[in-house]
Amino acid sequence: MTYSIPNLTDRSAHSWEEIHPLVDDLLARDPDPATIDRWLLDWSDLQAGLHELGARLRVASVRDTMDPAAEAALKSYLRDIYPNAQIARQELTRKLLAYADAHGDPPGLEVPLRGLRVDAALFREENLALQAAEQENSLAFNKIVGAQTVVWDGEEQTITRLAAGYERANRTERRQIWELVSARELADREAINRLWVEVLSLRMDQAANAGFPDDYRSYRWKLLKRFDYTPEDSKTFQAAIEAVAVPAAGRVYARRRDRLGVKSLRPWDLDLYQQTYPVNPGSIRAFADEAELLERARVVFARVDPRIGGYFDRMCEAGMIDFANRIGKGPGAFCTSFEASRTPFIFGNVVGKADDVRTLLHEAGHAFHAFETYNLPYYHQRWPPMEFNEVASTAMELLAAPYLTVEQGGFFSPAEAARSRIGHLEKLLLFWPYMAVVDAFQHWVYENPGWAARPANCDAAWAERWDRFIPWIDWSGMEDAKTLGWHRKRHIHRSPFYYIEYGLAQLGAVQIWARALEDQSAAVGDYLKGLSLGGTAALPELYAAAGGRFAFDRETLGEAVALIETSIRHLEEEDSQETF
Repeated sequence: MTYSIPNLTDRSAHSWEEIHPLVDDLLARDPDPATIDRWLLDWSDLQAGLHELGARLRVASVRDTMDPAAEAALKSYLRDIYPNAQIARQELTRKLLAYADAHGDPPGLEVPLRGLRVDAALFREENLALQAAEQENSLAFNKIVGAQTVVWDGEEQTITRLAAGYERANRTERRQIWELVSARELADREAINRLWVEVLSLRMDQAANAGFPDDYRSYRWKLLKRFDYTPEDSKTFQAAIEAVAVPAAGRVYARRRDRLGVKSLRPWDLDLYQQTYPVNPGSIRAFADEAELLERARVVFARVDPRIGGYFDRMCEAGMIDFANRIGKGPGAFCTSFEASRTPFIFGNVVGKADDVRTLLHEAGHAFHAFETYNLPYYHQRWPPMEFNEVASTAMELLAAPYLTVEQGGFFSPAEAARSRIGHLEKLLLFWPYMAVVDAFQHWVYENPGWAARPANCDAAWAERWDRFIPWIDWSGMEDAKTLGWHRKRHIHRSPFYYIEYGLAQLGAVQIWARALEDQSAAVGDYLKGLSLGGTAALPELYAAAGGRFAFDRETLGEAVALIETSIRHLEEEDSQETF
């Protein structure tokens, strides 16, 4: 019997009826030490096929949020295949755990089994319908955000596309655009608030069913397999950011304010979507369209490492990248894996900005991570902790930076490359405080779920944390728009507690970059070594293998901040000499 699900691209053709015989066969077999490998490989094939089916359906729905057929297919999957597959996974997990109790953990599964034991302990069949409803809620959120457009200069435009012209506009035009976008976002406030109240209730019910009444955070912590740190560690990291990164960010905001020649930074002096990073009036047009972006990126990745370049070539040739922005397309950028086909898929929204190049580098880092894990035999070994997944992506932004000039086949002149790198490094400093806002807000939500069920309280809680970590923006007269920041951060709505990963991973990535400044080739080699371990090692071991250290403390963060600020000063000197 084959355990790959056929015709995965024919997404509408599947039902649990055709899949459950494969599960029944696995459940009927009692593996022993002589047959456990074959049993695990067959389960891996089945799990990979189910994962790819769900991933393809989700990708189709976000590539066109206005496609009723894609939406219907995903909802059918969520109501039929998803809950049955989760029940089957639980039954198969019990069988594997019984084998491990009798014979010991199969080689290579010691760390994955730690997570499977948690899954088994937390599983509740009554939660399956709630989880499906939560995913449908996310689908509705995507649909609302994907439909947000404004008319500017006589043309209907997405907020993402408008952002490119926004950076090049004068301050009066930026304010006009910002007010248009802000009004459009405020128009969806009540609709998103209703989804929030619903999804918060769904999450609290899941936690209660699993034995965590009024304590979703503890439930989610276990569900995310956070074995190596606690909520208190998260708060320690917030405090380190406040002590070390916030003052450094203040220096960045001051420089940007001076460059703009303004007395204070206003919301329209920041990026158009998250409203975090100051605009750069001399923004660089990095590429004309998606085709040029991908062609130049192929050269860059080949220079980083031939193996990495080969991975990216395979994705381009297979059509596994969709980065063009269009009306109706879902927001943001992500990388997912089509596990049965052993190929990643990258999704994004780009419009030609220098930041779009970094977005591609970031998501490609996830893709390279997936390629490296495909060499592991079992599906369950291929899932590293999220905190390390983001090391793969964030480190790639820094490892590829030396190859971004036109002379190297990339995107920028030497002077543009220096300015782009300065902007990149400044954003690293600005990101930690923003991450702390998002993380602290989520802790507040799940420590106070009754209060958080009232969106007005969420508005106030967001504004309070914003003022704590990002106090340099003058929101006078625009306070209502500031409070809406938690709507703009989609992770809060779609992936609860998934954001500290970026801050921790950025710290790890800067450590890898520090090694690359001394020996780029050796740093890339260790980076790939870490990626190849997949989920077979614990989080601190993964960081160490890649050349970093898993840390929350002020000292480690301070070293990273100092390196970034020193590098910015050197680049500014180079840029001024080039300009002279």
